[in-house]
Amino acid sequence: MKQTISFLIGLCFAISVTAAAEPPAVPDHFSFHLEQRLEGENAIQAFQMTDINAWKISGAGKERALELVQQSKYSPTVRSPVNIALIKDKIFTDFILEADCLQTGREYGHRDMCFFYGFQSPTNFYYTHIATAADKNAHNIFIVNGAPRTNIATETTRGVEWGLNTWHKVRIERTVSDGMIKVFFDDMQKPIMIAQDKTFQWGQLGFGSFDDTGKIKNIRIWAPKIENKSTPAFPETIK
Repeated sequence: MKQTISFLIGLCFAISVTAAAEPPAVPDHFSFHLEQRLEGENAIQAFQMTDINAWKISGAGKERALELVQQSKYSPTVRSPVNIALIKDKIFTDFILEADCLQTGREYGHRDMCFFYGFQSPTNFYYTHIATAADKNAHNIFIVNGAPRTNIATETTRGVEWGLNTWHKVRIERTVSDGMIKVFFDDMQKPIMIAQDKTFQWGQLGFGSFDDTGKIKNIRIWAPKIENKSTPAFPETIK
């Protein structure tokens, strides 16, 4: 029997213990999931952005999405993505993240959307860059550790087909004990990227892009635990 506990923190978060909604191969100790519903006038306030003016909540009903509409006015201190929206006041260690995303930019090799995790500061985090074509700076798993981003994936593909007006499902799995990171795109059985790194064992999760625009909806997170922790906004000194 499905039992759901829901509560509001800026957006609507729902915690569910149903197995039917779980993605493949959820570990036994992942005893709940957290869903972000982009409902209400203040939904966008549940995120902290590098530039809030670059984002909006768009659509209605099931099509409501967090949308990146323009390039952020933000200059990171080291080479790394400019457009970032982090889930506010939530810290994760192990997690499984699923979200639907739609890339709204023009077609070119680095046409991308990014997913952030282990985000401890603007110069210390991981991100997955999913792009049309792979090279040393695109379509890979990256670490930003006080220096320009470095790719760390041990396995990847040649890229993805974003298409036009096409939603895609992304899943990211992270376990800190072995440092494993797996990224899935549409096919939830076979990863498109794998990396292994233990540098950052906790941090915020988020969404964005290096240079492009896009939408994110149906955000769901499975985790053994979630820490509610006040997280500071991006410092004025790096804008």
